Amino acid sequence: LEPIHPLGAKVLGLDLRGPEPPAVVLEALQAEMASRGFLVFKDQGVLSGDEQCRASKFWGGREMHSTHGVHPKAPNAHIFRLSNNPDVGINGVGPQWHNDGSFEVGVFSHVGYHIVRVPENGGDTCFVHQGAAYDALPREKQQYWSRLVSVNATSGVLHPLVHDHPISKRRSVYLHLGMTGGVLEKLEGKDGFRLLEEGDLVRLFNEYNDLLNNGLPDKGEYAVSYNYKEGDCIFIDNLAIAHKASPQAHEDPGKQGLRILHRTTVKAMRPFLPGFGLPPTATRELLMDAMEAAGGKGVFVAGGLGFPLGPN
Repeated sequence: LEPIHPLGAKVLGLDLRGPEPPAVVLEALQAEMASRGFLVFKDQGVLSGDEQCRASKFWGGREMHSTHGVHPKAPNAHIFRLSNNPDVGINGVGPQWHNDGSFEVGVFSHVGYHIVRVPENGGDTCFVHQGAAYDALPREKQQYWSRLVSVNATSGVLHPLVHDHPISKRRSVYLHLGMTGGVLEKLEGKDGFRLLEEGDLVRLFNEYNDLLNNGLPDKGEYAVSYNYKEGDCIFIDNLAIAHKASPQAHEDPGKQGLRILHRTTVKAMRPFLPGFGLPPTATRELLMDAMEAAGGKGVFVAGGLGFPLGPN
């Protein structure tokens, strides 16, 4: 392993096309992913779709869990083919901080990103360590966020804003800024929950966005903008780090050069449950009671991108 500052590491000398590594090696690499956030397997050339899927099943639940649209040029149904040219792949995905699969009770355990075509003028993915982000919060925010539960806009699935990572046990934050319809707060000293009001949500979303952005090198030490090189295949622990596409990733290929990225998603090792005795998915009764507790001012935006981070 060759560490990447301030998070992640490069894996040298392991051919993902070769024999499956021994269980002890995979366990050690998965533990490194949980700690460092992501691993870059270098010098892989261009993996076929089947080869990337095979390597993806080394991790987590060891099965594919594919929920995406399939571009006509994707090599198989498990490859989410992304590009800044819509004729070549799907464009405009993931410009805000998020974790893949937040609409599922079992959020994807690991995600693979294999660069098939590196753009000449940049098309990074930004990664941020959610355990380090939690550590950067003031204590009062840690306590407040620990009482919050996000409600997915499309599925109603509930996830905690603060959780202990299942492998590293490190306390971490979690929130999808592009698919959250509302947020529940556990009431202090009493049973029940309230839906956050509009002002609360605006403040929370912006504080979360600022917290993760502040990890980037010009401000902090817990995020990185990764510049892909030919042959890179990245695997992330999807509960250890959040990610977003850089603005350049979606720029016109005439300006940036053509970018093609193949994403794969892996089945959860266990359900990612909200705690507090809540069900995995919000019921109408739960949301109505939480709205009443908010004096009728709570907000839940169903469908699409949910509650917007900003006007754009």
